Amino acid sequence: MLPLAIFSVNLLSENLLLLSSILVFAAIMMTKVGARFGVPSLLLFLIIGMVVGQDGLGLEFEDYELAESIGHFAMTIILFTGGLETSLSDIKPMMKQGVLLATLGVFITGMLTGGFIYMIAGKVFGILGSSLIGCFLMAFIMSSTDSASVFSLLRGRNLRFKHNLGPMLELESGSNDPMAYLLTIMLTSLVVAIPEGKGPFLMTLEGVLALVLQMGAGFGVGLGVGYLTVLIVKKIKLPGASLYSILILSSAFFSSGLAGMLKGNGLLALYVCAIIIGNNATIPQKKDVLKFFDGMTWLMQLLMFLMLGLLARPSQMPPVLIPALMIALFMMFVARPASVFLSLLPFRKLPFKAKLFTSWVGLRGAGPILFALYPVVMGIDGASDIFNIVFIVTLVSMLLQGMTLVPLSKWLGLSYDIPSQAETFGMEIPEEMGMLRDHTVTEADLVGNGTLREMGLPHGIRVMMVKRDDKMLVPHGSMKLFPGDHLVIIMGESDD
Repeated sequence: MLPLAIFSVNLLSENLLLLSSILVFAAIMMTKVGARFGVPSLLLFLIIGMVVGQDGLGLEFEDYELAESIGHFAMTIILFTGGLETSLSDIKPMMKQGVLLATLGVFITGMLTGGFIYMIAGKVFGILGSSLIGCFLMAFIMSSTDSASVFSLLRGRNLRFKHNLGPMLELESGSNDPMAYLLTIMLTSLVVAIPEGKGPFLMTLEGVLALVLQMGAGFGVGLGVGYLTVLIVKKIKLPGASLYSILILSSAFFSSGLAGMLKGNGLLALYVCAIIIGNNATIPQKKDVLKFFDGMTWLMQLLMFLMLGLLARPSQMPPVLIPALMIALFMMFVARPASVFLSLLPFRKLPFKAKLFTSWVGLRGAGPILFALYPVVMGIDGASDIFNIVFIVTLVSMLLQGMTLVPLSKWLGLSYDIPSQAETFGMEIPEEMGMLRDHTVTEADLVGNGTLREMGLPHGIRVMMVKRDDKMLVPHGSMKLFPGDHLVIIMGESDD
């Protein structure tokens, strides 16, 4: 018997907390290995799920409906956090480019990939019974870049990209999931409806109208709930950062739920809502609030990728391995580059190298695998093939593109290291008071008796705290300083 065959992933299981703690601990430890060798952490989470799953160590988990629900909840947190940390001033110059990539780019990628699957993989290998609609359904499931993967890689490497590529890629990945999700639902409905006698033309027309309605309603609800939350945060005072975090999180759930009731897209609504809040709300203890959401995002990413890894059945993948690899390579080297260069054709000032790099940031991740669960839940013929192929394509994308993204950006001269942020030891002040910075005392700083007063700091700069070894000291003018002392200073206006 396999080591974990006696266990099953069940919300009512007495062993759920034990299993969860072991898996989470193993995943966190593996991130150290990934960081050393440049392997994306999210890929390792997927692999751990596969290793301990039914075909590995025997842990049983086959509840696709539960997985879809948990994955959708996780995507809610991940997208909302990405929106909170997105600066409108950064994305404004690249707004048109990002929106085109998130809409037209997704459509072009799906159309090209769908045609390839039908002409090559479908007819040669006979997957999906050579169904034209089934081939395009699979293509649109994989047509979006994955927000979790892009946010993790771009923000986790302490890099800044030239030509505003970072904000553009984050905007694309954060806003293209709704487009791919809607197209997936539309084509799935088309597959289900044809046996019932509803014509393809009528279904396509209904799908296009639904797409317009969902995008419009989602965007409108996101704007409304976002500005309402900004007003509430401004008017009320809460006794701690934790309550502000929960209040803001509730706005994400409210915007998503309200958009769903109005036939809009909840993912788009909460992403727009988060951008509005992050750029307009004066949040007390904002740094602590963002840390809360960062922690939640890591937990959701870890949970989602582990869960999707548990669903995978490697023993069922060999029959579709060759077509899956062909599809993965076609998407990376043909469909994605074509969609990027066609979508960005009007923007001639954007250098060729920038477009080339954007083409390579076609990362697939949890989003496509999550969307691939929808046909499985709906009971569509060939859904298991779709899931297995999408899973393989995602693994190949995260392995090849995820591991080479940063080296490629440096080789093309499109990225540079960000200076390390100031170490303020948890101290935070309102933005209108000034900026917190840090400074390490050197021999050159010490004049006379080496006191703080004799450092001769410019007007507008004050020392708030001195850290010496493990001690935090309150500064005063006659305090004697030593090389290596760490000063936390505030830079602002002065009336002297």
